[in-house]
Amino acid sequence: MKFPFFSTNSANNTNTDKVPTPHNSANIGDIAKTVLLPGDPNRAKFIAENFLQEVREVTAVRGITGYTGLYNSSPVTVMGSGMGGASAGIYSYELYAFYGVESIIRIGTAGGYKASQEPGDLIFAMTACTDTNYAYQYELPGTFSPSCDFLLLKRATDYAASKNIRFEAGTILSSDMYSEYNAMGEKAWKKWAEMGCLAQDMETYALYCNAAYLGKKALSITTMVANCVNGKHTDYSYQSLTPMIETALSLI
Repeated sequence: MKFPFFSTNSANNTNTDKVPTPHNSANIGDIAKTVLLPGDPNRAKFIAENFLQEVREVTAVRGITGYTGLYNSSPVTVMGSGMGGASAGIYSYELYAFYGVESIIRIGTAGGYKASQEPGDLIFAMTACTDTNYAYQYELPGTFSPSCDFLLLKRATDYAASKNIRFEAGTILSSDMYSEYNAMGEKAWKKWAEMGCLAQDMETYALYCNAAYLGKKALSITTMVANCVNGKHTDYSYQSLTPMIETALSLI
């Protein structure tokens, strides 16, 4: 089954000659305008098999699988991004710049920075701080603070509220380092928490930078799977991420 989601002459996509890319074997027309982007490619497969209809695999380069199908008759693509801002930055850039994607919704996991957060709570990233050098490429005379798309955020929080899903929205930290393995220990996250950061992931900052640079839309929805303050955590199953997945799919 072919999904002709945009024309090769689309004004919003001027780099179709670079498709397929070194990191994505999909062809023009294989990728939907909206992409759900979990870090784990196996999570992408879980979503495709359990939430979408008429699904087909469109890419599997380096084990990063992507699937396109229908959700409530609307086309959507779900694919992995790998771990870290560098990996998510490559995949999201190519999706935006070469495949005509308009919106990317990250559906990831995060470590919580507040004792009041419970395992499974959703955290919507309004903006992201970072300890990475990702924005250096833009040669800006200061510190860049990218943000999500407001309408995506509003629709997502409205949905979560309507389903009585626990959530917070605010600033998160996107770090190059997995907090549990950081040699600085608690010092690595406590100061960020004191400044109001709700949680830590690794990918949101790069995604939001790419969206800003390319004039696209992005929203990062994360599930708090491990609390840095009190050690509470989820069972890390894909089923425990269902509220996040359903919230993201409500935006299709």
